[in-house]
Amino acid sequence: MHYLGLRVKGSQKFKRATDSNHGKLASPNLLERQFEVCAPNQVWVGDTTYIRTAQGWLYLATVIDLYSRAVVGWQMSGRIDSKLVCDALQAAILTRGKPTGVMVHTDQGSQYVSNAYRKILRESLLIQSMSRRGNCWQIQVNAVADSIFATLKK
Repeated sequence: MHYLGLRVKGSQKFKRATDSNHGKLASPNLLERQFEVCAPNQVWVGDTTYIRTAQGWLYLATVIDLYSRAVVGWQMSGRIDSKLVCDALQAAILTRGKPTGVMVHTDQGSQYVSNAYRKILRESLLIQSMSRRGNCWQIQVNAVADSIFATLKK
């Protein structure tokens, strides 16, 4: 790390990156706290965060396979919009060989209820699932993404 000029950084104050006050209809919570998955490409979890870089703030969207806890799709952008999460989802679809019937579970952020995101889900025969607002069980689902995000930020 010294050779590359990298330094460990402590934790930062929490900043909400999700806008769930968009007025659009959320999808039902089909995951229903079933966090144990017995095979790949059954449940993917989508999440976003922000990362400070030398170029300024960038947003990272990830798609993680709940079975392997592997990042199967990701995208970075200077804007947190539907294109960001759409590109991450499309990367996951291509990386995993265009599977169908995968449940894609996210929060109720405006990016995830966008027409563009839902069109990709529909055309790829994927199933949308969303956590309810203020659902404390969502923490368990996002713990994998949050762990990856914390490592990147430090």
